Amino acid sequence: MEKGGWVYIMTNRYRGGMYVGVTSDLIRRVWQHREGKGSIHVTDFSKTRLVYAERHEEIEPAIAREKLVKKWRREWKFALIEADNPDWLDLWDQWYPDGGVPDPGVEK
Repeated sequence: MEKGGWVYIMTNRYRGGMYVGVTSDLIRRVWQHREGKGSIHVTDFSKTRLVYAERHEEIEPAIAREKLVKKWRREWKFALIEADNPDWLDLWDQWYPDGGVPDPGVEK
């Protein structure tokens, strides 16, 4: 298994509500959110659009970064997202344009 972690942001629309999370397996976690099997908050507010992902070589710095970003003002999070993704496109759709799951063995 690959070492490290990811800080990611899910949303429901352009400049909408955001969910900041951390995971060691980004593909699996985003798939869970998109299928309604992740966070209850993400499911309740349909935050299924992945708009930001940041890789860390170790999980500990990823956890620290997630805690920091969660405390940020909305405008700062907007700036973070828009630095790499100004149109708030769903990164999942860019990575997997056919909408498929990259690994059929992903647990539901």
